[in-house]
Amino acid sequence: MPMWQIYHPEAAFSESDKEELAGKITAIYESFLPRFYVNVFFHSIPKDGLFIGGVVANDFVRVTIDHIARSIDDPGRQQAFLRGCARVLEPYVAGRGYRWELHVDDTPFDLWMINGLKPPHPGTPAELKWRSENGPSAY
Repeated sequence: MPMWQIYHPEAAFSESDKEELAGKITAIYESFLPRFYVNVFFHSIPKDGLFIGGVVANDFVRVTIDHIARSIDDPGRQQAFLRGCARVLEPYVAGRGYRWELHVDDTPFDLWMINGLKPPHPGTPAELKWRSENGPSAY
């Protein structure tokens, strides 16, 4: 599961921006993951509620991405992934004058459950079923 957490100033995104951005983030993964694996959380930070280096930063967006369903081990693919993330994010952040940063953490696949079920391994018939149904089911 990719879980994106976007920490942003209160006025940074409209409701339609959030929906559009969440759709674009989901599109990054939809060719190889069930869509329901992709979680996007928007965390609004009040004015003067974020500090960088001890100085208030009302012009900053922080994105953290947790990858659980898949890991990217190849350095070239890692950099390509980061460039793809930047292409999706930049119109909403740098394009609006915000400074921004992101990082990706990998969580071991074996330390993950959905609705009490261990997700099926990639490419298995069970995972293909989850993709087609866009939800978890017993297998």
